[in-house]
Amino acid sequence: MESTGGPYLNTAAVASPVGIARLLQMTFGCTTFSLVAHQGGFSAAYGTFCMFVWTFCFAITVFIIACEFTHLHSCLSLSWGNFTAAFAMLATLMSITAAVIYPLYFVQVGCYPIGCEVRDFRIAASVFAGLLFVSYAAEVFLTRAKPGQVTSYMATVSGLLKIVQAFVACIIFGALVNDSQYGKYVATQWCVAVYSFCFVVTVVVVAFSVTGKTALLWFPFERSVVIYTFGAVLLYASAAVIWPVFCFDSKYGSPRRPGLCAKGKCPWDSQLVIAIFTYVNLLLYVLDLAYSQRIRFVSHI
Repeated sequence: MESTGGPYLNTAAVASPVGIARLLQMTFGCTTFSLVAHQGGFSAAYGTFCMFVWTFCFAITVFIIACEFTHLHSCLSLSWGNFTAAFAMLATLMSITAAVIYPLYFVQVGCYPIGCEVRDFRIAASVFAGLLFVSYAAEVFLTRAKPGQVTSYMATVSGLLKIVQAFVACIIFGALVNDSQYGKYVATQWCVAVYSFCFVVTVVVVAFSVTGKTALLWFPFERSVVIYTFGAVLLYASAAVIWPVFCFDSKYGSPRRPGLCAKGKCPWDSQLVIAIFTYVNLLLYVLDLAYSQRIRFVSHI
């Protein structure tokens, strides 16, 4: 009996430039967490986060390669192009964070007190962590939307910015829970509400795009996203003004870091981190608004 369904295996999933990048991601990710688990070692929340990043990204990358190689992704109720583009951007952000954190907290020049063998394993793990980031960044570069190309929304600049916005919001939340004293004033609580609202809506936009359900909505999704982005710019602009005033103005807070504030447990440090990333996200939403005027959504690719 002749088969009319074409080849069962998709060799382009591993032979194309994107496929090769994913194979490198799988190799570098496995090597990185194997070196750390075997001899490099990790501890505390920072080390656990790095191990989570490497194992999570490895598992999802293997899943993507397997699905594309066997065509199983066609059986999933996902917009596959949106899913892979969103994951590549998220993995890029997570891997560069781990590639910075691990050597910062675990790598040292001398051998004492951990021993030269452990130090060498940690240095090697840091090198492969950097290569892992490069391989994910390469996939983002290869799959990004080209001018005039019909592609998935998450592969466009606006779609990729949605992932970065959510990631930056997570950094803000991490600083908020680290004794930022945001509950002292109603104004700073408003800022937290802004961060939370924009994060939730951004995640919902990504979720609808990845699942390919935008066409089922009773309202025009693409126009709603543009309107939301404009609203997010206004909300973040208000937070960018309010947060520094109520944290660093001498009437409400402290313009300088208190001298007796313990390193790593100082509310002023957390407030500064939040202020910086508030401006970062404001810039990201402004760029998103500018690019969203030039694209159209394609949810079924």
